[in-house]
Amino acid sequence: MARHVHALDTMRALADKGEVKDVEAGATIFRSGEAGDCMFGLLEGTVRLSWNGDAAHEDIRAGDVFGAGALVTHDHRRFGDARALTPCKLLVMNREKFLFAVQEAPMFAIELLGSIDQRLRDLKAGTRS
Repeated sequence: MARHVHALDTMRALADKGEVKDVEAGATIFRSGEAGDCMFGLLEGTVRLSWNGDAAHEDIRAGDVFGAGALVTHDHRRFGDARALTPCKLLVMNREKFLFAVQEAPMFAIELLGSIDQRLRDLKAGTRS
């Protein structure tokens, strides 16, 4: 899990108190097709990302970041659904804060790409549900 902590640490360092959101188990964080304007760092809990209904899914765990496509794609629409499986504490980062993070801490972009790459590799290898 330590491979994802660096990007989340940078997000945490730049966060204001209002950017931490508590989410109840079972709550929807976002739905497929919705406009997206922020990404999330999962501080506590488990979030399920699912596509094609619930035919394919990935469980996001504390220390992971998700929803980054919303920050790099103009007029972004969410690709899948995100639902809290357990009570969660999310760190929310909007595009303005993301651009500031990349400018002030350029390694943040590399850490973020590394965490996404590792999640994709884990999915392909079947080590993530």
